[in-house]
Parts: sequence; structure tokens; C-alpha cells
Amino acid sequence: MTDAPRPSWDAYFMELTDVVAKRSTCLRRHIGAVIVRDKRILTTGYNGAPAGVKHCSEAGCLREQRHIPSGERHELCRAIHAEQNAIIQGALHGIGLGGSTLYCTNHPCVLCAKMLINAGIKKVVYRCDYPDLLSAELLQEAGVDVVQFIPEKSDQG
Repeated sequence: MTDAPRPSWDAYFMELTDVVAKRSTCLRRHIGAVIVRDKRILTTGYNGAPAGVKHCSEAGCLREQRHIPSGERHELCRAIHAEQNAIIQGALHGIGLGGSTLYCTNHPCVLCAKMLINAGIKKVVYRCDYPDLLSAELLQEAGVDVVQFIPEKSDQG
């Protein structure tokens, strides 16, 4: 057995977002979110249709059918975003999210940013950008620490 370097906490939680994203039912992109406080996982979420509703893989992608670019017209989608699902899981199970950190495969959109702010999320760690400037502005104005995850050499195995 080789002694692979142990990942940093950020690398560990970011890897988990990739596993969570595998549950996504979105036809355009698979997003995963993990909400953590004190190095403990509170909730997870992935993007997909609400419970009891046909998945996009069954019903088709409304956004593709209407040629809606990424980052626009969020209301025209069957799916709930990963960040929203993670927040909803907290509410459903009585888990307060105040003071926690969101790890996400992508930078949150403006709708998710507003929810994260009101849920009391204090930090967002994301891997990939998302075309939504208002989101970044609101998170900054609300004092949420936003950090793009860039793996260190020891995190890349």
C-alpha cells in the first residue's frame, strides 16, 4: 500500500461535490453541493427535478428546447439547483446552516446566492465559474467569503 498524500479539507470536500454531482438528472451540467460546518457535513444537494416530478432525462430540457443560454432565465427550468437542494435538505431535517461553508462544483447563480446569504452561509468555495456577475456582487456585499478552489500539488494525488 502506498502512502498517498492526505488531501486538505478543501480538497476533501470538493471531491465530495463531484460524487454528489453524479446524482444530477440535469441534461446540461451536473452540479454538486456540500454544506459543512466545523469540518462536518451538514447537507448535500445536486441539481435535478423536485421530488415526485419527472426528471429532465424523461421530460426533456426546456432550456435546450428554447435555446436559453446558461446563466439566464433560471425560472425556465424543471430542476432545482444543487445549492437550493442542500439548503432545502437543511430545512426539511431541521439543520441550521448559519455560519457554515458551501462547497460547490460551480459558482452560485444569483438566485442561489440570495438563498445562501439568507441561510447564513459565511463562505463559498467553488471550482468553476458561472456567468452571473450579480451573484458575485451580492455575495461580496453581504460579506460572504467567496474562494475559487485551486488544488495544491499535494491535493492532486
